[in-house]
Amino acid sequence: MNQLNNGFTLFLSLLVEAIPFLLLGVLFSSLLLFFVDERKLVEKMPKNPLLGALAGSLVGFLFPVCECGNVPVARRLLMQGVPIPVAIGFLLAAPTVNPIVIWVTWTAFRDQPEIVVLRVVFSLLIAVIVGFVFSFQKDLATIVEPAIARYLKFNPPANPQGKRSTRNQLVQQQQATLPTLLQSGTYLLGGQAGQTMRIDANGVQANMATSKPSKPLADKLRLLVDNCVQELRELGAVLVIGSAIAAAIQVSVPREFIISLGSGPITSITAMMILAAVVSICSTVDSFFALSFASTFTSGSLLAFLIFGPMIDIKGIGLLLSILKPRAVIYLFVLAGQLTFLLTLFINLHVI
Repeated sequence: MNQLNNGFTLFLSLLVEAIPFLLLGVLFSSLLLFFVDERKLVEKMPKNPLLGALAGSLVGFLFPVCECGNVPVARRLLMQGVPIPVAIGFLLAAPTVNPIVIWVTWTAFRDQPEIVVLRVVFSLLIAVIVGFVFSFQKDLATIVEPAIARYLKFNPPANPQGKRSTRNQLVQQQQATLPTLLQSGTYLLGGQAGQTMRIDANGVQANMATSKPSKPLADKLRLLVDNCVQELRELGAVLVIGSAIAAAIQVSVPREFIISLGSGPITSITAMMILAAVVSICSTVDSFFALSFASTFTSGSLLAFLIFGPMIDIKGIGLLLSILKPRAVIYLFVLAGQLTFLLTLFINLHVI
């Protein structure tokens, strides 16, 4: 009974910590959708995969969100046609490479400024490398979720009359082939004569096409709210599930067992990476959690916790699955984990 109470308390604490940043990310996502001309945004992004991954990694300075809020923004960037290296770079680096997290890390590790610098540098390096690796995947429909793939750039097939179908026509055809319960979206009372009104990503996307610049600000704001409701419905559910799993693991696996593995340069990094994935602490507060281990753990292992946790944790995996297919998430997990381990092991053995 005591374990159940502790697990429920941890579950609520994770949700309370994460929801404000998820709301912030959804808001930024909706602002991108309605008030940013996606064509200009795509045009300004570097076409070179390496430079694109670097540009995406630095976008966190413009959108300072943690790992709970970066997913809806990355999702919207992909739906606007941003290249995959840019989206992956942002997805991995934004939770760490932003002014809020840098300031918090400096506050916690004021006596160890190298931790602050290396956290930013290594996070950027890993994000750029992984983003560049993903650029070799030409057919993005095989790695992203179908709901995202519908909005990626493509050459529409010719219809029987020999004319090209528009993007909206193709989306409507795809939606029409699905049973109603399997189509994305939610239903609210509205419309005419008591009919239900459908709010989904496809409908919002279609309305967006006519909202700039012809529609007045009031209509844009209404569509913004509709989009926020839709994104919260989709991403909030997986956040709750991920938080519940993280809380269950923290209760069932003794933390002392994980900490006991942290005596050597290799085992300490492994232990802290596991701990980072398990505890699922937002990047805005994880520095103070890591600071409590500073007297017993190596600098490399502290860096591993601060770098790997914001990129991959149990709570965030569910959110990642709203963008990428499971095999792509596993690939992302393995690449980020390997690079984090190698870089922080180098710090343990040669530098600090």
